Amino acid sequence: MNLDEVRTKLLALRKELTARHERIDKHIHHRDEPRAQDSEERAGESSNDETMELLDANALEELQQIDHALARIDLGTYGQCEKCKDPIPEERLEFLPYTSQCVSCTVD
Repeated sequence: MNLDEVRTKLLALRKELTARHERIDKHIHHRDEPRAQDSEERAGESSNDETMELLDANALEELQQIDHALARIDLGTYGQCEKCKDPIPEERLEFLPYTSQCVSCTVD
């Protein structure tokens, strides 16, 4: 496994998620547009904001996992399950490069 390629992939994903977080934050706080005056429209906006907040929470969680994976690369422990210490299969790391556990430990 080429750790430079993994780092590049993680940094690109991090950049994408950071941009997504910024767009969602901007949308939630309506920085570019005034809030609707109609109560029905405000209710719809509120529901949409809740959905956007959930998406944002997911993006922030992924960002934390990416930062953790980058730290593991620096420490030399990337690719090793944090729970059982066995190697994480490369196929899993290719699919989910910021994972810190093998499938067996994730299921437990």
